[in-house]
Parts: sequence; structure tokens; C-alpha cells
Amino acid sequence: MDGDLAAWPGLPYVLLFLEWEARYPLEWTQHAKAWGTKQSLIRKVARARQEEVIKAKLTDLVEIVVSRAYRCKDREYVRVARAVDSADLRGRLDRAADSDSPWARCHAGYVFWLLDRPDLPNTRRVWQTWVAGQGASLL
Repeated sequence: MDGDLAAWPGLPYVLLFLEWEARYPLEWTQHAKAWGTKQSLIRKVARARQEEVIKAKLTDLVEIVVSRAYRCKDREYVRVARAVDSADLRGRLDRAADSDSPWARCHAGYVFWLLDRPDLPNTRRVWQTWVAGQGASLL
């Protein structure tokens, strides 16, 4: 997977693995729990050349993850959001930020905030600082 990820025949399986975790977290945890693998794959797809089909799938994944309660390594999806940033993604984040779910409002707000600050790292400390400040009002 060190070459062109977009041309790699295994890419559909990587996307399926990430979608399985995103859509069916309990089943994924029971049968395939591998946080390190999840983190590694998210980082790799965020660096991949973004063809439209891949970008659409990654945008879907960001929307799903932002709209649910936080799970281990979900913060890695900020990398993906930065890689696929578009009007479509921002519209989806906007809807999540306006939802009834406090998790979605908080997570979408954080992703928006980092999209507008590309030089700011996505670290645990940055997340905690954001939640303690402006993010706390969303919970």
C-alpha cells in the first residue's frame, strides 16, 4: 500500500472496513476490533489521491463519524475532512452542527474549527482545549 493508494486493488476493502466500523460499531468491535489498524487506514486514505469516487466515500464516512458518539481514534477523521474539504462536506457538517445530538454538534463544530485552521494540529490537547472553551457550550 506504499504506492498510489487510489490505484491499489485493496482500497475498496479498506473503505469497507472503515465503513463497517462507522455504521456498525458494536459488531465491528465484537468481530474486528483493531484500533491501530483503524488509525493507520484513516491516515493512509487521508493521504491518498482524491478521485471523486473516493472523495465521496470519505465524505460519507466523515459525516457518519461526526454524527455519532465519539469512538476510539475518531479524531483521526479530521485528517480525512481536511483532505476532502468541500462545500458538500461543509454542508453536511453544518447539518450535524444543527442537529439535536450534542455529540454531533460538538464534533462537527470541532471539525469546522480545524478546517478553518489548517496549521493547527489535531492533538488531544487541542481537542481538550476546544471542548473546555467554545465546545462546552455545545454539550
